[in-house]
Amino acid sequence: MGKRVTMILGHYGSGKTNIAVNLALALRKTHDRVAIADLDIVNPYFRTKDSLEVIKAADIRLIVSDYANTNLDIPALPQDMYAVTDDKGLTCVLDIGGDDRGALVLGRLRPALVEENDYEMLLVINRYRPLTATVELTLEVMAEIEAAANMRFTGIVNNSNLGAETTAETVLDSLEYAAEVSRRTGLPIVMTTVRDDIAKELEGKAEGLFPLTLQKNFIESKI
Repeated sequence: MGKRVTMILGHYGSGKTNIAVNLALALRKTHDRVAIADLDIVNPYFRTKDSLEVIKAADIRLIVSDYANTNLDIPALPQDMYAVTDDKGLTCVLDIGGDDRGALVLGRLRPALVEENDYEMLLVINRYRPLTATVELTLEVMAEIEAAANMRFTGIVNNSNLGAETTAETVLDSLEYAAEVSRRTGLPIVMTTVRDDIAKELEGKAEGLFPLTLQKNFIESKI
C-alpha cells in the first residue's frame, strides 16, 4: 500500500466503508497527514461519518458531504474533495459508492489522478453477496465499474464475510473464489480481510490478512 491515494470500490454492500476506515487508521500509524474521503453518493445513510469520533481521535481528516448523517437524502459530493488531488502531501483513502453509478463520481478527479499516477484502485469482492456470488458475476460488476470510472483496477480486496455469522471457515472457503478472480483478471489480491476477533484463527492459513474492527464497534468503544 505504497501509493498516495487508495480508492476502495465494489458492489453495494461489499463492505467498502469498513475497509476504508480501517485502512485510514492503519496508514495513520506511518503517515503524518492522512485523509479519508467519503465519495459514496449511492448509499448516503451508511457513511464514514458514522466513525467520526474515531477518525478525529486519530487526527485523520474527514472529507465528507455536509449532508451526511442528516435527514436530507441529497447525493452531494464534499466541497473540499479536490484536496485529494491538490494536496500532494496528503495520504488519502477514498470510499467510492457501490457499482457503476458510484464510480461515475471519479470523473471529477480522474484527470488529476491519472496525471499524478500515484494511486491504487482496489476492487472489494464478497463471495457471500448475491450479485458477486460467482466469479462470473464478480467479473461483470468489475467491468461495469471500470467502464463507468474510465479507470482500471490495480488490485483485489477479498472481503468475503457473513457479517456477525462469519467464522474462520467462512474466510477459508472464499480463498479459491478470490484466487480465481485474481487469475481471471491478472490482478493481485492485496489483502484478505477478517473480523479482528477471529484473525488469530487464520494466521498461517491465509496470506495478506488485514484485521477489521467493524464500524459499529468503533462507535460503541469510542476509542
